[in-house]
Amino acid sequence: MRYLPGKAQQLPGNRSQLGDYQASHFLFEVRGRVATLTLNRPERKNPLTFDSYAELRDLFRALAYADDIKAIVITGAGENFCSGGDVHDIIGPLTELDMPGLLAFTRMTGDLVKAMRACPQPVIAAVDGVCAGAGAILSLAADLRYGTARSKTAFLFTRVGLAGCDMGACALLPRVIGQGRAAELLYTGRSMSGIEAERWGYFNSLHEPQDLLAAAQAMALGLAEGPTFAHGMTKKMLQQEWNMGVDEAIEAEAQAQAICMATNDFHRAYHAFVAKQRPAFEGD
Repeated sequence: MRYLPGKAQQLPGNRSQLGDYQASHFLFEVRGRVATLTLNRPERKNPLTFDSYAELRDLFRALAYADDIKAIVITGAGENFCSGGDVHDIIGPLTELDMPGLLAFTRMTGDLVKAMRACPQPVIAAVDGVCAGAGAILSLAADLRYGTARSKTAFLFTRVGLAGCDMGACALLPRVIGQGRAAELLYTGRSMSGIEAERWGYFNSLHEPQDLLAAAQAMALGLAEGPTFAHGMTKKMLQQEWNMGVDEAIEAEAQAQAICMATNDFHRAYHAFVAKQRPAFEGD
């Protein structure tokens, strides 16, 4: 993990706090243990740059150790999510790089997806308008996706002469919407409408544009108020079991659940049930 100088308060047990983190290349706000990360270049539909890629990667790596943030919402400013890599700041310079330089870049972008999948907090993407290229991958790497009917999600790599296998797309997308549908989107690069995306299971739900962020944040807050240690375990199992047989998965879940049964949250839930009260989870 690259250290974020002066921005992460280190605590015992390799823990940290990121509530006061000041982002340089996007907006970052924490309320009620929910972090909202907003890509903030609305005049150009919120494209990514080399710097924003790197900061996103480092921040998600740091979030794995942040005990003051329990859920994350990622969205875009204005009426769009993210138009992908900036044509002038990224695409142009890439045409001048040699193979080692190109590979360093593609590995760095993949590291962002790895960091999003590895952090224990549930990540919710709130997607409106354009969600293209690397922006589509950011939404794909989230755990939950909320959209609008007018959103347009496009894995458009093939339209610029590249393969659809970018940043884990060929592994992640078929698991979300199925092999045939994923193949169509990755081969053609066409846009998937919001209504189609919900029907195919890409979006968990659709919302009016003015209600989208609030809906995503409400879900994030509900998760943040729940048994967050257990949520982190669920996310870890969802990720790890892709590479397991059924017997291995059952054993892994037996171990994971036994660990969760040793937490204070499990005991709080039991005593609250007996007292006919709502449990107050604390994530330990």
